[in-house]
Amino acid sequence: MRDQKQPFSSQVRIPSPLTAHPPRIPLSVETFWLISRPLATGQGVQKVGMLTPWLEAFPATATAIFQEIDEIVGHNLSDVIQGGPGKVLNLTPNAQPAIMATSIMILRILEKEFGFRASDRADFTLGHSLGEFAALVAGGYIEFEDSLYMVQKRAESMAAATRRAAEDYGGEYGMVAIVTEPEYLQPLINAIHDFVGHSSAGSKSESAEDRSPIEQVLIANINSKNQIVLSGNIERIKTLVEHVRQFLGHDPRAVRLKSDSPFHSPIMKPAVAVMHNILARKSRVKGREDEDIVTFPGTLPCISNVSARPFESKEDLKDLLARGCLETVQWWDSIKYLDQEEKVRRWIGIGPGKVGRNLVGKEVGMRGKDTVKGGGVWAITDPSEIEEVLRGLEETESLVDEE
Repeated sequence: MRDQKQPFSSQVRIPSPLTAHPPRIPLSVETFWLISRPLATGQGVQKVGMLTPWLEAFPATATAIFQEIDEIVGHNLSDVIQGGPGKVLNLTPNAQPAIMATSIMILRILEKEFGFRASDRADFTLGHSLGEFAALVAGGYIEFEDSLYMVQKRAESMAAATRRAAEDYGGEYGMVAIVTEPEYLQPLINAIHDFVGHSSAGSKSESAEDRSPIEQVLIANINSKNQIVLSGNIERIKTLVEHVRQFLGHDPRAVRLKSDSPFHSPIMKPAVAVMHNILARKSRVKGREDEDIVTFPGTLPCISNVSARPFESKEDLKDLLARGCLETVQWWDSIKYLDQEEKVRRWIGIGPGKVGRNLVGKEVGMRGKDTVKGGGVWAITDPSEIEEVLRGLEETESLVDEE
């Protein structure tokens, strides 16, 4: 233990844990926390110029990372992020790599400028939807270059699948957040499953499989005790919501999200094949060309979006990561598992969005800077927040969970 506290700066290394059993902490590398405001998953928090604060605060480190990003994706993605226009940045093949890369950029800055090491400071890593790819990088399972390439190809296949559905069947596709009261959540989910005819893209009946994309809707995310997201044909979703209002006797709030594709819906099935193909290859990283693209185990347990539990093997990781393109993101179950079973008490979100901090707080009883259960919920979305978050971690590391 240090004799005297010092303010954090780029020259001060974060101290090691002060006790043998500090409150456990997951490093939530965002993209749920990076996604559509105010309620959703998927892309949406990307904005033109979002790299500027990091370039100004850490010019050398940030510039080197941006150059690496452009080399991996094969074009000047950093120029699109910085200069737009917004309609180009918002396209799925640009937005998804931009969001994922920004999350890793922040993590790299924490590592290089502040001596932060995820494997030393966290007990778990997890990410919502697209954020799962950054979480796997942080957890030591996939190299950044391989993960960003995977995200790029996944996004391209998702955009192509949406275009094909519109061309072949017509209709408009997207995502809608449904907000209800906690006591209505399970009846709402049951009513939707009855209406749709299946509970997930991986378990739907043959009759559901035979339906055209225009008829297919899925619960894309179960985000919290009172929020889910539906994905698919917009008219079909509207009909479903009216069905719920009529037969459930409840009027949930429906909010259209800023998404140009119906992520985590059956329309995304072609992306699963793309993912399986990439995950069967060797690494693209220089010096690792003869090695598997996935390293298992990693340095930290990583929570799967599909199972809401840690990946159990290399094969399990590859299967669940590919299936995650179209299956429901079990975010609420993931948070409950970490909070109730693993006794996690400190949570950090990394990336340009704070929605996830609020969703975590709903479940675990923490709000912003409040300290509950000997821990806290923090988010690093801007350089100005780093000192406060790192100090908060240091202050809570000496606390022992009474349970």
